[in-house]
Amino acid sequence: MALNVYLSGEIHTDWRDQIIAGADGLDVAFTAPVTDHDASDDCGVAILGAEPDKFWHDRKGASMNAIRTRKAIADADVVVVRFGEKYRQWNAAFDAGYAAALGKSLIVLHGPDHAHALKEVDAAALAVAQEPRQVVEILRYVLTGALPG
Repeated sequence: MALNVYLSGEIHTDWRDQIIAGADGLDVAFTAPVTDHDASDDCGVAILGAEPDKFWHDRKGASMNAIRTRKAIADADVVVVRFGEKYRQWNAAFDAGYAAALGKSLIVLHGPDHAHALKEVDAAALAVAQEPRQVVEILRYVLTGALPG
């Protein structure tokens, strides 16, 4: 068995790298959003032309990023959504809802401080992890049946 895993959510820490490194040797293919914040914000105007109004500038970028996100979530077997400590990640919440609506296996990753705010998102998930290593162990178990040891 092989898994396609989409890693959605905050872009300010190395949680993706931790999961990818921890899953070395497992039959997992990872995809993710563009994590270069400036490139993600400015892709629309860089490709389609400048916008004098910040709203339309952001809208162009969001629409282009949505093409990538929708495709990656649609192709994923498992969607991992990370909610970080520092910023409100409305896009991450949207990705979690979209994945749940498509019936994707959803793993939510966040610290205990977000448990109340994310209770509905957590309720839609098949697993709620607090550490990237827990996500790796879930993937290992799904693929091999092996418990952590």
